[in-house]
Amino acid sequence: MPKTVLITGASSGLGAEMARQLAALGYDLALCARRTERLEELRDEILSSSAGRRIEVRALDVTDDDAVFDVFATFASEFGTIDRVVINAGLGKGAPLGTGRYDANRETAMTNFVAALAQAEAAMQIFRAQNAGHLVMISSMSAMRGMPKTLTTYAATKAGVAHLAEGLRMELAGSPIKVSTIYPGYIASEMNDRLKKKPAFMVSTRDGVTAMVAAIEKEKPSARVPVWPWSVLGTVIRNAPLGIVRRLV
Repeated sequence: MPKTVLITGASSGLGAEMARQLAALGYDLALCARRTERLEELRDEILSSSAGRRIEVRALDVTDDDAVFDVFATFASEFGTIDRVVINAGLGKGAPLGTGRYDANRETAMTNFVAALAQAEAAMQIFRAQNAGHLVMISSMSAMRGMPKTLTTYAATKAGVAHLAEGLRMELAGSPIKVSTIYPGYIASEMNDRLKKKPAFMVSTRDGVTAMVAAIEKEKPSARVPVWPWSVLGTVIRNAPLGIVRRLV
C-alpha cells in the first residue's frame, strides 16, 4: 500500500516540486495551500505522468489555526494514515526593524513560526495516535545565524522552527516517530524570483528539491542542502565573526 505525504504550501515553488518528485517515487499525496486552482493544476499534471497515484487537495491558509487542524484531520480520515508531513508553507516578506514595516515582519513571523507551530501540533496529534510518522520541518540556511536588514525576522522564524523540530526529536528519540529539519540554501522559487541580483550558489528548483527529497527519504535528523556548498558554508556562517558573515550574506 502506498505511503501518504501531506505537504503544506504545495501550490508552487519547493512544495509543488516536492509533490512531483515524491509522486514519482510512489507516494500518494495530500496537498494544501491557499491557491486551490494551482493545486488542481498540479494534481492533474502529476496524475498525467504518475498514473495510479492518489492525490487529494484542500484549500488551507496556515495562519487559520482551526483550518489547519481541520484539514490535517480530514486528510488523515480520508487516507486512513498519514506517513509524513512536510511543513513547507512560508513567507519571505521583511524589512529592517524600525523602518515602519512592522506589518510585513509580523506577517512573516505569524506565517513562518506561529503557523508552523499549529501545523506541528496537528501533525503530531496524528502521529501520536498512529504511533508512527515522519515530521519534516523546512527551515533555511539563514537559521544558522541572525541575519541583517530584510532577513532579520525571516531568519529568526527559521531558527525558531528548527528548534521546535529539535525539541521534538529529543523527546521522540528511539520512538517510531521521526523528525527531520531541512536547511535549504539558495534554491530558485517564487519567494526569490523577483530579486534583481541572484545570490551566489543558487540552484534550480528541480536540483534543489532533488537534494531536499534525498535527505527527507533518508529521514536524516538534519540536512543542509544542496550538500555542496552548504555543508561547509553553514559551519562558516554559524561560527565566523559577524563581520565575516555580513560580507557572505
